[in-house]
Amino acid sequence: MTVVTRFAPSPTGLLHVGNLRTAILNWLFAKAKGGRFLLRLDDTDAARSEERFVEAIRRDLAWLGLVPDGEERQSARLDAYEARFDALVTAGRLYPCYETPQELDLRRKILLGRGLPPIYDRAALALTAAERAALEAEGRRPHWRFRLDHDAAIEWDDAIRGHQRFDPAAISDPVVRRADGSWLYLLPSVIDDIDMNVTHVVRGEDHVSNTAAQVQMFAALGASPPTFAHAALLTGSEGKLSKRLGSLGVEHFREEGIEPQALIALLARIGTSDPVEPIVDPLTLAGAFDFARFGRAPARFDEAELTAVNARIVHQLGHAAVADRLPSGMGAEAWEAVRPNLSHVAEAKDWWQVIEGPIDPPAIDDADRVYLADAARAATDIDWTADPWHALTGALKDATGRKGKALFLPLRLALTGQAHGPDMATLLPLIGRDRALARLQAAGG
Repeated sequence: MTVVTRFAPSPTGLLHVGNLRTAILNWLFAKAKGGRFLLRLDDTDAARSEERFVEAIRRDLAWLGLVPDGEERQSARLDAYEARFDALVTAGRLYPCYETPQELDLRRKILLGRGLPPIYDRAALALTAAERAALEAEGRRPHWRFRLDHDAAIEWDDAIRGHQRFDPAAISDPVVRRADGSWLYLLPSVIDDIDMNVTHVVRGEDHVSNTAAQVQMFAALGASPPTFAHAALLTGSEGKLSKRLGSLGVEHFREEGIEPQALIALLARIGTSDPVEPIVDPLTLAGAFDFARFGRAPARFDEAELTAVNARIVHQLGHAAVADRLPSGMGAEAWEAVRPNLSHVAEAKDWWQVIEGPIDPPAIDDADRVYLADAARAATDIDWTADPWHALTGALKDATGRKGKALFLPLRLALTGQAHGPDMATLLPLIGRDRALARLQAAGG
């Protein structure tokens, strides 16, 4: 059996971090099993679906490196839904309902007021053909519900949550088609999963009750359901569900300088028993992917943790991977020199400015000014073709008796304008003899 997963967003808005996690988990599992990862655009809501969101979804997946092995659009599959719809009506599993939204809302309020669960009472099943005809003559058009079979419990073994059991009598028969003929999510999704040979449905735990209804839909269509895996939902760093998570998308992360590998590394592991590690190659993450390691507790998404992971990812990126984002002229040697001090690739430009100059003149006290004047003279006599930093500091240590911070810090300040930064042994050759002499002379003046 070839494993097939699918990521099925609705192009009614931009993807947020929860959507991105779902896409990542589906991609990782497919890769772990040598299977296929599909993109399915659930665009049956014609009024809200927009092509700009379709393009944004494709761009976001491309940025993450999650290349689908195929793409489908529900809007191109309406004939398939219509055929299954007719078959289910004939089989008595779909039935028309004529209540208005206001009438349904009133019934729900009455039930809640009595302390009862707001379950649809199946009143439409009692309508005679004449009564239905009379309602339609008034201009009412039916919406359609899937009739759940109440004779047996709904059960399945969830890859994350374990064995699940639902009483169908405690669930409202779900609406699958609106009065205007448009489709809701549940039934088209099942039809697609059957036709696309989807073997595993990986999604958030907020879909568990939907799955209960869909298990019966698969059976009504003569198909076995796929394996379901419902992952715990994300929470914010404050430990509770956060509206902010609904607004964090790829554009936000790109603006913050987050590498796609960092986002994948974090979202692949939070909510599991595995540690979050700065793994650059997502296929390495796929090799260790296992639903058995996912927990039931909410998965805590912390942007501070993401930033820390990002820095460790950046420290591993080769020059070729970032060259198009570096300042003009910044080669591999300079990148490797400054890389250990970066949290984001964009920060490289600041250190390139330090190398190329000009730099902001540092504040130098009188004692250090004399020392730096000595350093400028010593710098004219050292060998700049080998290891100029250790040659310079060695000569100054012998000449002045300085050591430790007193020896190194004034030099760093004079040469870079910064009190900390990359290893000066790698930075000084990049600054070069002429710029270094000019900076030491200016600081010692």
